[in-house]
Amino acid sequence: MDLGIRGKRALVCASSKGLGRGCAEALAEAGADLVLNARGAEALEATAQAIRDRFQVSVTTVAADIVSEEGRARVLEAAGAVDILVTNAGGPPPGLWSDWGREDFIRALDANMLTPIALMTALMPGMADRGWGRVVNITSQSVKAPIPQLGLSNAARTGLTGYVAGTARQVAPKGVIVNNLLPGIHATDRANALDGGVVKAEGIPIEEARARRAATIPARRYGTAAEFGAMCAFLCSQHAGFIVGQNILLDGGATNATL
Repeated sequence: MDLGIRGKRALVCASSKGLGRGCAEALAEAGADLVLNARGAEALEATAQAIRDRFQVSVTTVAADIVSEEGRARVLEAAGAVDILVTNAGGPPPGLWSDWGREDFIRALDANMLTPIALMTALMPGMADRGWGRVVNITSQSVKAPIPQLGLSNAARTGLTGYVAGTARQVAPKGVIVNNLLPGIHATDRANALDGGVVKAEGIPIEEARARRAATIPARRYGTAAEFGAMCAFLCSQHAGFIVGQNILLDGGATNATL
């Protein structure tokens, strides 16, 4: 399927590896030129070169912390007028409700709610002026069904979801389409960290921790970055103009809900 975005310019955050890289690769395969951001310059440049070599698209890199005002300003300056925005940031650490104080919540809100909002605020006016734009926010399955040990993420990402619910409907008449992708467990560094926490807490092998988690998923496996990226690319395509303000689960059926 031709996604109709060849030559469009896309900013993909936290895209040197994991789900962000999966999204960047899928957009590049569809012919979009990329602006990639991550904190680590070495991994970012390696990803960018791999994408250039494979897909022959233009790739600009900005090694910066997207959560900081200074880093975000650098990314936005390099990005210029983009047609597609994919927001993404690593989730806050797991723990118990009694572990967290105000500063923990502020950090979570900055990374997983306020930074995506700041990027949308900066870039959607230009999209609206040009009459076309796509925004995909990578959030979490915890927006649909909270994960007890991820209370910081539950709170911050749900806040972003509420913001998008109203905003998406305000910008849709201008041709700007905003949606959220809600990943369950995927084979990424985040999964390794969560499984590593189980290993440490219970003293079991990493293979057992992964097998236990996979057994709770109807698909009986972890997702892949490539299949996640394919869904992101579709939401960024010309075919997604009637999908507005939605929260789309990619969790292998792990969230047990009718709606």
